[in-house]
Amino acid sequence: MDFREMMDSKYRDLLVSYIKDESEQALYQGQKFSRKSIEHKISPEDIISLHKYLMIDLYPDLPEHVVKSFDILLEVMMGYGLAYREHQSLRHVQQELRSEMEIASNVQKTLLSTEIPNVESIDIGAISIPAKMMNGDYHHFVQDEDKYINIAIADVIGKGIPAALCMSMIKYAMDSLPENRNIPTKVLGNLNRVVEQNVDPSMFITMFYGVYEMQSHIFHYASAGHEPGLFFEAKTEEFSDLEAKGLLLGVDKKAEYKQFKKEMDIGDMIILMSDGVTECRTEEGFIEKETLIGYIKKHIHLKAQEIVDNVYKELVKIQDFQLRDDFTLIIFKREV
Repeated sequence: MDFREMMDSKYRDLLVSYIKDESEQALYQGQKFSRKSIEHKISPEDIISLHKYLMIDLYPDLPEHVVKSFDILLEVMMGYGLAYREHQSLRHVQQELRSEMEIASNVQKTLLSTEIPNVESIDIGAISIPAKMMNGDYHHFVQDEDKYINIAIADVIGKGIPAALCMSMIKYAMDSLPENRNIPTKVLGNLNRVVEQNVDPSMFITMFYGVYEMQSHIFHYASAGHEPGLFFEAKTEEFSDLEAKGLLLGVDKKAEYKQFKKEMDIGDMIILMSDGVTECRTEEGFIEKETLIGYIKKHIHLKAQEIVDNVYKELVKIQDFQLRDDFTLIIFKREV
């Protein structure tokens, strides 16, 4: 007896059992039969056809109108069966895509991973959380012996795999320019030409690049259309914008970027972020900058990493734990 004959025999037994006793056990066996049928890709219309054949065989005097009712049910289930098989096919494709996205996400994390410099005089905290599987934000640290600490934070205007590919390109473009990495204007200028030549015109990248001189305690920086950072002055306990203007990367290959500097005293902080931080949305709309500053003040007595972690928790909470955009926050604090 092949599998199909076995299933036919099994269904006959189920049908006879239920008609005779109307037991819960028979209904339960019917559910198991259904799952088995799905596993072996037996279509709904095949089961209806089998049911009709068995009913005629069991009850030869079955009224004609009942027999005809099976025909219309069979036609209905044929359409249902086609839709169901298409759904299963799409579901299979979706599962494959999800698996590939998970692999791509893990590869991206490996490619774009960065280590926070461990320097006694500087306390650094960073957090970067993607809204979806792939991250359109990028941040990177480079410690140049005991002289400089370089910080980059970038954001692709777009999401998904294209954004992730752009970030990988930016990362390796930066690695290929070590001779200029301590001059923010040159870094952005070089990256701008790389992006303009290699990225689709519909995609743009914002970036903030800073260099901290550990001996003079001066922070040099430039921006390519990136979200303005914040500066906290410990002496006055006041926050101010870290203003820097510049064209987005990839718009004009001849764009030039202006360099700025900020002297940092003990306790001063640089706060850098992507627009996923400032554009957190609640039912009332985007949060005000004062809200973000309020959360930073609330946790300012903590270490830098604890501050960014707690600010993230506060902001994701007011969004009902649903990130709408990639979230990156960096705090750079002078301790000595």
